[in-house]
Amino acid sequence: MEKKNRILTIDVMRGLTLFLMLFVNDLYVPGVPGWLTHREADFDGMGLADWVFPGFLFMVGLAIPYAIQSRLKRGESVFKISTHIIVRTISLLTIGVLILNVNLLNPELTGISNYLWAILIYISVFLIWNQYKNLELNVQFILKGVGVIGLITLVTIFRSGTPDDISWLKTGWWGILGLIGWGYVVAAFTYLLVKDNLIITVLVWLFFIVSNMLSNSGMLSFFNSIRPVFGVILDGNIPSLVLAGLVFSLILRKFTKGNFLRFFAYGAGLGALALGAGFVLRHWFAISKIDGSPSWAMICTGISMLLFVVLYIIVDILGKHKWAFAFKSAGKNSLTTYLAPDVIYFIIWMSGSSILFYKQSGQVLFVILGSIVWSFLMIGFTALLSRFGIRLKL
Repeated sequence: MEKKNRILTIDVMRGLTLFLMLFVNDLYVPGVPGWLTHREADFDGMGLADWVFPGFLFMVGLAIPYAIQSRLKRGESVFKISTHIIVRTISLLTIGVLILNVNLLNPELTGISNYLWAILIYISVFLIWNQYKNLELNVQFILKGVGVIGLITLVTIFRSGTPDDISWLKTGWWGILGLIGWGYVVAAFTYLLVKDNLIITVLVWLFFIVSNMLSNSGMLSFFNSIRPVFGVILDGNIPSLVLAGLVFSLILRKFTKGNFLRFFAYGAGLGALALGAGFVLRHWFAISKIDGSPSWAMICTGISMLLFVVLYIIVDILGKHKWAFAFKSAGKNSLTTYLAPDVIYFIIWMSGSSILFYKQSGQVLFVILGSIVWSFLMIGFTALLSRFGIRLKL
């Protein structure tokens, strides 16, 4: 199945989901069609924005076998890989919680504005987790040290709530990166423990699908005492989305072996099955991203599988990938692509600039085109940062 030891579709689809994530995150203005945005909690259905994050989670799971096998081939021990998984998960949870708390900060109690605190947090994150190249180790140590000191200082001074009820950082729903972290740790350890054993991996996937159904039915309330920490895992929704990508990856690795027709049959068949299961589950669970319903998760999984099949045919089978050069770049540098645009947003908002003028145009088509242009510019900005040695890697 692999072409030159690398499946280009993985980078392309991951980059495409990031592009769409930037697009829908920039799109929120009155008048934008509902099918492009997130649907409300009481709406039985979904828009484009409701698929984007599950699509990325699917790609997280799909890439896990290739990443872990690469480490095993380099001779890394299971203990070393386990340590990497744990450190990466803690890093994702940490950054996710910090981003989540930006809007909770009380400027009067903290002594610094939300925007400036956020900008300094992001700078600290980049200093700590940047993939430094061509720099001496002592310089890297100093830069990372400055980032750690900055992060500790900013976290220490953080205050939320009111003068009568002062609070500190909240984990809440852990933020986007935190959710990725919880899903990743479940799928990564599943693969590390059972490797390419498809049957056990499918059983683990089904376990979290059932857990998602039970949680949505209110049947797991006896776990409420540990939900503040492990709620994402207990709810089953996020792990099931990542494990779906892992299962899909194993099927392609184990059974297709470069056979196009077999790839199409297994990939499209599984995608159609997941999509159908989602609509069947809709009879009991409304399609809702806000509620993390199993019907929504399965429909998103089916869409992701079918989209990957189409992109794989175009990119890796037919070799038509020049059109996707921007997406490939973003897919290879996903964390920077996701975080760097936020810094630009905070600088714009803090300065009071009207550079995002298309949002005030009142013309829906112009607003949509503006968000598309913004998203491509942000992908280009990330590529530029990479050229200057700024590239996050956990």
